[in-house]
Amino acid sequence: MRITKDSALAMVVDVQERLFPHIYENEQLEKNIKILVDGLKTLGIPVIVTEQYKKGLGETIPSLATMVEEYPHNEKTAFSCCDDPGIMETIELTTRRSVILAGIESHICLLQTALDLKERGFHPIVIEDCVGSRNPENKRIAMTRLVQEGVLISSYESILFELCRFAGTDQFKAISKLVK
Repeated sequence: MRITKDSALAMVVDVQERLFPHIYENEQLEKNIKILVDGLKTLGIPVIVTEQYKKGLGETIPSLATMVEEYPHNEKTAFSCCDDPGIMETIELTTRRSVILAGIESHICLLQTALDLKERGFHPIVIEDCVGSRNPENKRIAMTRLVQEGVLISSYESILFELCRFAGTDQFKAISKLVK
């Protein structure tokens, strides 16, 4: 299945200031998510931002918050974004069926969201180099489970060029600069 710009939206799940410092290899993860978001903005892909229990986990990390301030933000207490009626309404109003997922933690909120999206007839795409967990073993287990459940796994570079489709365009040139 090809992912197209017209069919895709993205979710940045729970990249929050009190949890993020404890995520394994968080500096590389931060860099990757920022490249992904920058590329999605270049391509005009809508983005939804979620924040799990802000009182306890804080706001979206500052470096990412400035990049996503114009997108809808949704606070939640459910682990799966699909268990939050406001988030699901936002997703369903877009009429887009492919949902690109980035964020934390791979084995909890991200995993449950991807599984629930698939069950509801959406096509979740987990961007493996843009998701993380505190323990790398939990991330590995989550990725294995997602594959077993038939969820697509991709990388930020792969999905950005798939969405771009053609070389030689202004969008292609912008994406090429991002991934270098």
